[in-house]
Amino acid sequence: MMTTIELAQVLFVTAVQPSDAPSPFRIREAVTERLCACGGDPSWCAAYVAQEAGDHPDAYARRMGWALKAVAEAYRLEPAAA
Repeated sequence: MMTTIELAQVLFVTAVQPSDAPSPFRIREAVTERLCACGGDPSWCAAYVAQEAGDHPDAYARRMGWALKAVAEAYRLEPAAA
């Protein structure tokens, strides 16, 4: 089972946007699609997220906050402490 943070990192690198108001089903679908595209290895996602955090910290913070809340709801997980 992946953690909330791992799931949020995967969602972070998808094309799904908060403005899309995606359903929990769409969140899970996007995460599954991205994981399949990465061969089931979320480490690529974590590396991309780290790069984005360094390059665009303000945008990163907003998107990661959304991603954490979205996956917690979609998977009914406890949100990660910020």
